[in-house]
Amino acid sequence: MALPRVYRKPSELPVAIPVFPLGGALLFPKAVLPLNIFEPRYLSMVDAALVGHRLIGMIQPAGIVTPATPSDTDSPNLAEVGCAGRITGFQETEDGRYLIALTGITRFRVREEIKHDGAYRIVRADWEAFASDLDRQPALDDSARARLIAALQSYLERGAMKADWTAVEEAPVDTLINSLSAGCPFTNPEKQALLEARTLEDRCAALISLLQMERPGQGGGYVQ
Repeated sequence: MALPRVYRKPSELPVAIPVFPLGGALLFPKAVLPLNIFEPRYLSMVDAALVGHRLIGMIQPAGIVTPATPSDTDSPNLAEVGCAGRITGFQETEDGRYLIALTGITRFRVREEIKHDGAYRIVRADWEAFASDLDRQPALDDSARARLIAALQSYLERGAMKADWTAVEEAPVDTLINSLSAGCPFTNPEKQALLEARTLEDRCAALISLLQMERPGQGGGYVQ
């Protein structure tokens, strides 16, 4: 039985998924993460995902803080929580790389790693703790959005940065929260804390606090 393209409850998700341990590349529900895939084991991982459920789990190597770099070891310890994304964009380059886009579906907790014959890693995922990620209409009122936009405006003004305000104003509040959590130049531990926030409301509150406290530009200076 084929898995659905739109997931409404944890039972519709696969029991196991391949994972990509990549320091600095965090995926959030409903956010989009572009990836340049070139290592043979991860090319194989994408091939397998494309002919299956098209899901890949993005997860931080435990203790790895260097932005956007694989671990120094073949099998680093993994963070307890990652986020599964569906391949929603795919392009193959002339030199054999894959350019893919992952759209965040829901977070997961790693139950255990599954041994298999492939070079990439597979984990058994616990989806139940994050079932609220699949809600179509998040339970946040307009005041939360107003507080977030005010904090973002102040953050950008302090760093003399700009944002696409049309996109900000048109984005659903959950998409806005998760996209800012992924795109703002916070540290890896800060982003991991945002990812592990229990509810969307908790993530929004933590994000507002970071926008109010951070010095813009320390981690790159751009809001995607």
